[in-house]
Amino acid sequence: RIMVKAIVVTLGPRGRNVVIGKRNRSPQVVNDGVTIAKEIKLRNPIANTGVSLIRQAASKTNDVAGDGTTTSTLLAHIIVKEGMKNVTAGANPVSLKIGIEKATKYIVEQINEYAKPIESINSISQIATISAGNDIEVGSMIAEALKKVGRDGIISLEESKSRETELKVTEGMRFDKGYISPYFITSPEKMEVQLVEPYILLT
Repeated sequence: RIMVKAIVVTLGPRGRNVVIGKRNRSPQVVNDGVTIAKEIKLRNPIANTGVSLIRQAASKTNDVAGDGTTTSTLLAHIIVKEGMKNVTAGANPVSLKIGIEKATKYIVEQINEYAKPIESINSISQIATISAGNDIEVGSMIAEALKKVGRDGIISLEESKSRETELKVTEGMRFDKGYISPYFITSPEKMEVQLVEPYILLT
């Protein structure tokens, strides 16, 4: 409940910001659920387990969809709250779990049925603007980045050391995973793997 109260104020395009205070660091102003969820830790280990459960829902939503973390946090809280209420009243937990899974499957099918694919750059810009806290400049920049790298391209955000927001496009490929083995490292000083004219097999 503590975490949901902190996160739910960021819900929707008109959601408000939350200030996160950190030791030995400047306060951080955010408006996305997963960032807030990661910062909440309780002293009570039992209560902290509940926080971890809700945090997991937000993190998974962020990994799969990239947005909607506040909504998933709120839904997870309500499902747990109502589920505990039904179990206390004598409901079978296993039957309750099966019912939740059936309802989830039905809702996902309905969402997929009514979902509209995003095609135009203008639509992407509108969605990106909402995700960026209604920042039109950032939203337009993300749409422009998607236009340049394509849907399968990788877009990463970094904190700028200046006041300006800029877009840089780098040609090439990027692998999300690191070394399979540390023995691949050819430059221990830089912790890099440098290969000259390697053979690459694409399947």
